[in-house]
Amino acid sequence: MARFVVIGAGLGGLSAAIHLAAEGHAVRVVEAASEAGGKAGTFEVDGVRLDTGPSVLTLPTILDELLAKAGRAPVDYVVFDPAFRYYFRDGSAITLHHRVDDTIDAVAETLGRNAADELHGFLDYAAKIWDAAAPSFVYGDAPRWSSLVAGGLKTLATVRKIDPLSTMKSAIESRVRDPHLRAILLRYATYNGSDPRRAPATLNCIAHVEIGLGGYGVVGGIHRMIDALVDAAESLGVEIELDTRVEQIVTRDGATRGVRTDRGEREADGVVANADAAHVFTSLLPRPRSTPDERSMSGWTALLKTKKRDRVAHTVYFPESYIDEFIDVFDAHRTPIDPTVYVCAPRLSAQIDPWPDHEALFVMVNAPTAEFDLDAAAVEDEVVARLISADAVQDAEVLWSRTPQDLAARFPGTGGALYGAASNGPSAAFKRPPNRDKKLRGLYYASGSAHPGGGMPLAMLSGAAAARAALEDL
Repeated sequence: MARFVVIGAGLGGLSAAIHLAAEGHAVRVVEAASEAGGKAGTFEVDGVRLDTGPSVLTLPTILDELLAKAGRAPVDYVVFDPAFRYYFRDGSAITLHHRVDDTIDAVAETLGRNAADELHGFLDYAAKIWDAAAPSFVYGDAPRWSSLVAGGLKTLATVRKIDPLSTMKSAIESRVRDPHLRAILLRYATYNGSDPRRAPATLNCIAHVEIGLGGYGVVGGIHRMIDALVDAAESLGVEIELDTRVEQIVTRDGATRGVRTDRGEREADGVVANADAAHVFTSLLPRPRSTPDERSMSGWTALLKTKKRDRVAHTVYFPESYIDEFIDVFDAHRTPIDPTVYVCAPRLSAQIDPWPDHEALFVMVNAPTAEFDLDAAAVEDEVVARLISADAVQDAEVLWSRTPQDLAARFPGTGGALYGAASNGPSAAFKRPPNRDKKLRGLYYASGSAHPGGGMPLAMLSGAAAARAALEDL
């Protein structure tokens, strides 16, 4: 039996801990915060916990299989329909449903048959990317250029299918003419904090994952999923140590020997880092290393309390020119002058209904990382004014909010970025840290900043891949 320390109790860390403990190893998770979950955090108001992080779960079978490792049943999911509604400045509104056929019909009714056919064709294209990319770039070990070259023509044919040399923007515009659908599809770049003008068209598979395979909620909120994973880990004997900050990874003779925390040393045969890779490289290793040049975008997020009214689970209010948002964030390094506003209604997305006449709304606008200034008061005023003008709220009380600077302070090394390094450029997937450290034996990475990338299902797969590498090394 080997001993492992996992740094961080986010989704990647809990996943790695469950996989390792299920094989009979001793696992201790060391978490700096007072609750597990990482960026899937919560804020409590009137005795009710509200999510302050991710709001849509895709690929739920990954969670189901993880819980099954500990003999636990799946969590209760919410299938919300309508799922998303997108509002545009010209007065148009497009509704996406849980079933893709219903979405195509809704688009045909709103934008016409030609637009619906274009969307249908694009989703077929996105599905082919997913089918080709997922085995190597999502579920498998971290991809390497050398392995692609060694794979010969068969592997190179697969690479062509994933369209890595086109950008998301060019691939969308070559297949879809309607400007409303273009905006919706461009928005999937933000799901890993990237710029669709530079991100590879491979990321268009995100449209298939959410529209084609479906998005889900968790009854009670995403934090119920975290609770279930904590319960699963502890049932396997995992010890979770909260309010304990790791200060350094202890090494000897080229291998990890444990960690030093603000409460003392924790010895181990292997260490899994469920922290931002940049934080590990610059602050936790005995010898600092370089970090990725470009970070993914950040965001201003808030919880509002407002009077109930008819709405769908997820709503997006687009600006006049959506592409200008990426110019503002990635070129001008400023909060968008005319931001897109995302609204999640937990009353519908998670069946959380704390007040008889009021409801909570989770809102978000994209923003650059923490090194660039953000006028939080101005952003708050702009968001509330936009929602009032769109008749989404009559008035609103801000219960909680977080800036990129707050995010950077809470998660060291991120710089306020939500997803680690941005996936801008065709080689981005090859630059992401693999799950096994190349220089230090016994060190593994399980987070959204490591392979296979950001987002809840990918973070859980990152934990699985880190555990798989550790088990292979044993």
